[in-house]
Amino acid sequence: AVLHAAAGGPLGATGNGLPARAGPIVTGDDPARIEIAVFGAHMSGEPLNPMLVGLGARFLGAGHTAPVYRLFALPDAPPARPGLVRVGPRGAPIELEIWSLPRSRVGDLLASIPAPLGLGTVELEGGRHVNGFMCEGYVADLAEDITEFGGWRAYRASTREPSFQK
Repeated sequence: AVLHAAAGGPLGATGNGLPARAGPIVTGDDPARIEIAVFGAHMSGEPLNPMLVGLGARFLGAGHTAPVYRLFALPDAPPARPGLVRVGPRGAPIELEIWSLPRSRVGDLLASIPAPLGLGTVELEGGRHVNGFMCEGYVADLAEDITEFGGWRAYRASTREPSFQK
């Protein structure tokens, strides 16, 4: 990352500039833990949250990304999940949760993440950086852009069948 930043090239084939260097990845008062931003199936109440909790994760709070991302509904990804792609000025703030995970369990989390998802550096509103779920950019051509909903929960609420009372 240091060499890439020193070379001054773009972010892969996107043509976008490199994001600012991330700050420390450890949770402030506990260097044995790492903050992880989640955007979909690992959020509270979602299907993969028990797996995150089983790894010893602790909920720290909710917030939004910096307005430099787009969110996509990934096709054929049971359970249903989104992909977050950094796009620069064409982006919008996306709802997220921050969890604290023991450093010793990050490898277990990483091993459970299917392509095109992975872990990367996520910029939060206010400019702070944390580790979090990211998606490979090619999904922008294959998946439904759901950025307008502002987050996974709002998108899922919009796709559910209305309940009718008698």
